[in-house]
Amino acid sequence: MHNGRVPLTPRATLRLAALTTAAALGLSGCSSGGERSTPTAGSPSPASRSTYPAVPVPSGVDLTPPGTRLAYGDPAIVAFGTTRARGTVLRLVVRRVQRGRLSDFGGFILDSAYKRTAAYYYATVSVRNVGDRDLGGAAVPLRGVDAADTLLPAVRFTTRFARCPSVPLPARFPPGASFDTCLVYLSPNRSALTAISYRPTQQFNPITWNGRVAAPPAQQAPKPARRTKKR
Repeated sequence: MHNGRVPLTPRATLRLAALTTAAALGLSGCSSGGERSTPTAGSPSPASRSTYPAVPVPSGVDLTPPGTRLAYGDPAIVAFGTTRARGTVLRLVVRRVQRGRLSDFGGFILDSAYKRTAAYYYATVSVRNVGDRDLGGAAVPLRGVDAADTLLPAVRFTTRFARCPSVPLPARFPPGASFDTCLVYLSPNRSALTAISYRPTQQFNPITWNGRVAAPPAQQAPKPARRTKKR
């Protein structure tokens, strides 16, 4: 099992690295009937706080209870740390998810059947540091979820992808800083993307965003070649 991001390299530079499969990490925290429980809003209990990474939480800041289900556009307040000594509290909002097209990646070498037969999705995300520490350079801690409850890592680009610019947090991301980005997910065998998930550890009951996935933008028909008049 590999929890890293899926690399995509432009045709103009190095060939694509071998693709690792998506993390086959089934979502926990479901009831026996198959439905995920949704805690009510408000201050989390000590037990719910203990499932988060051990990072300082400012006074008056309430973490979103693990297992909460949100709609696209709703905020979640989460504790996140890349190490025990490096963590903060983030306000995450998944604003929109849209289907992509294979043709969007015409400038990239898709060197595996996984990449060529995947369904492509673009998630527009906002991040705000509402904690007390800097978290510069970290990857946005969100993953896609497909119909089989498989966690999908975001694609890691080695160059700018104009269709959905996908970059980590700025080198400096101090308290109060805000950041908008777009994350790309490849769902295997053209399976549907059913949610975006915050799950910092395997034991964490994930916070998920769900909603309507927008269709790809209409493709523009190629312009006819202009005829030159003979003189």
